[in-house]
Amino acid sequence: MTFDTASTSMRSKVRTPSRAIRAGRAFACFDRPFHWLALSAAMSLLGLLIAIGIALVWRSELSLRTFGLRFLVQSVWDPVRHQFSALTSLYGTIVSSVIGLALAVPLSLAIGFYLAELAPPPLASFFGTAVELLGAIPSIIYGMWGLFVLAPIMADQIQPAIQSVLGSLPLFQGPPMGIGLFTAGVILALMVIPFVSSVAREIFTMVPAVMKESGYGIGATKWEVVRGVTLRYGLSGIVGACLLGLARALGETMAVTFVIGNRHAISLSLFEPGNSISSTLANEFTEASEPLYLSSLIELGLVLFVLTLAIQTISQLWLRRVERSMGGVR
Repeated sequence: MTFDTASTSMRSKVRTPSRAIRAGRAFACFDRPFHWLALSAAMSLLGLLIAIGIALVWRSELSLRTFGLRFLVQSVWDPVRHQFSALTSLYGTIVSSVIGLALAVPLSLAIGFYLAELAPPPLASFFGTAVELLGAIPSIIYGMWGLFVLAPIMADQIQPAIQSVLGSLPLFQGPPMGIGLFTAGVILALMVIPFVSSVAREIFTMVPAVMKESGYGIGATKWEVVRGVTLRYGLSGIVGACLLGLARALGETMAVTFVIGNRHAISLSLFEPGNSISSTLANEFTEASEPLYLSSLIELGLVLFVLTLAIQTISQLWLRRVERSMGGVR
């Protein structure tokens, strides 16, 4: 009786893999369609990117033929005389984005590290949710707050305080009007912080505990562990977070339009009004009745499109070089 029970159990164990194998073979016919479906989804994104580029080039053909490379190196924007160029808008876009990243990235990394490593779990959950909610605020709300609240504070307190210390530098000269490139950079920093800090928090959380404990075990301080282990391990993710913030800053429209001043001019002073590509498109696209005017605005969009792709490519090449120099530490 015992022998029969053992034989039955053995036969059931032998049959079980056979049933699993038969079931796997039954679903194997779906592997190839799933492969092509996934490949089609990936290729559709590439196709969409190419289609956007082709559409921008096609609709800006008149401006490309009329101005050529002069469009990128001149600072004239005169719709009355049909003279257009991208230098002023390109300058404002880059400067305001750099200011925003310079202010946002250190604060975002500090916030992400505090929430991941230092804050008690209830406090980390509360502040983490609050930071994520900041990212859900519409950009026009940021712009209105920047115009009616931040700009007067900048004009009355912050800009005069900066000029009292660094007023001899060309970057901080001029009347403290409250609007300009610096205020636009501050608004962009506030909008970038939720994205970069949320990603940084996740990156710091994913660092294996054994790596950090090994650092503490050999006598390293918390700062040394952060610098030598956490940041090195999550370097690629941190760069990705910065790229996410840069993409948000480069393409931001309404918030920047409210506070940048919207003047086609290039000035060394960060307190002077300027403009960006997005703000120029937002302000003037509906007024572009002439074909050359409309084509020039679309070429501005093409410049922003190419600038974004160039930054992404350069960042990825730099990241691969850093990873090779670090011996593949991730």
